[in-house]
Amino acid sequence: MSDSWLFLRDDETVVWEGTPRLSAAIGGVAVGTVIAGLSLAAAATTDPRLGAASLVGLAVIAWSVLRVRRTNYVVTTRAVWLKRGVLGRTVRRVGLPQVQNTAYSQSVTGSLFGYGTVTVEVAGGPDLAFRRIDDPETVRRTITSRIGGDSADVPGTVDQWREVLAIVRDLKAAVE
Repeated sequence: MSDSWLFLRDDETVVWEGTPRLSAAIGGVAVGTVIAGLSLAAAATTDPRLGAASLVGLAVIAWSVLRVRRTNYVVTTRAVWLKRGVLGRTVRRVGLPQVQNTAYSQSVTGSLFGYGTVTVEVAGGPDLAFRRIDDPETVRRTITSRIGGDSADVPGTVDQWREVLAIVRDLKAAVE
């Protein structure tokens, strides 16, 4: 991974980094292969100049693979990052305080082969998705542990929190 797009603060370190699986390009590779095959078949049976259209199929294949290869996901001690782009570049940084929730999902094939999508819900902005990554449950857990989202990390018992709630209600009633 080229880190020229990733600017870290002095006390910030990378906790996890990844890219989508190359299998994310399968749809584009299939479409490109069909286009190239049909154009070569048309060139062989009708007009040889139609073979030039196979270059479009090859371009579709190349674009699909490059799009996957030029996507990076990073989790640091302070933020969640997404970088993508073939010709241009889009970099999105979401500070961990803006992360409201995380979730992961896996299709049937994702469950069989160990990949899935991690969704990061962002306060005041669009969600962030790490698509077709290996071991999505571990990645989600890594992010959640950084935002303090595990309920096991909340100090105190339920009874203690009920007492706090009662005190807050009493204060509110006294102020009103």
